[in-house]
Amino acid sequence: MITDVLHVIGAFFVVVGALFCVIGGIGVIRLPDFYSRCHGSGITDSAGAGALLLGLMFFAPPLVAFKLLALVAFLWVSSTVSTHSLAKAAYSQGVRIENVPRKDWTIAPPPPPAAEDAVLADAASAADPEEPA
Repeated sequence: MITDVLHVIGAFFVVVGALFCVIGGIGVIRLPDFYSRCHGSGITDSAGAGALLLGLMFFAPPLVAFKLLALVAFLWVSSTVSTHSLAKAAYSQGVRIENVPRKDWTIAPPPPPAAEDAVLADAASAADPEEPA
């Protein structure tokens, strides 16, 4: 009885993991730029493979299940770190975001006004003294 419940739970996680892998694969193909594709591949790594391995844990003997759990933990840590490192390296090399419908926040803002402008503004405000009450 308990093995049937474990097999149903395991099958559920395997199906969910397979769906995440398919969705992440479609995202890698369809998304427009490098950063979005990193997100799609991260979903495939973290959620897809993680859920698949968790599902396999319910079918495995205890020692193998523990090894699969250790593998899932390593996969979740290394996947996020490697995806972040790839995105940071691409950003430092100047890879731009494509098809941005709004302002691109990766472009540096213009420098603040020069110190001379601040001095002139202070001088203009000093020339208009307030009348005493």
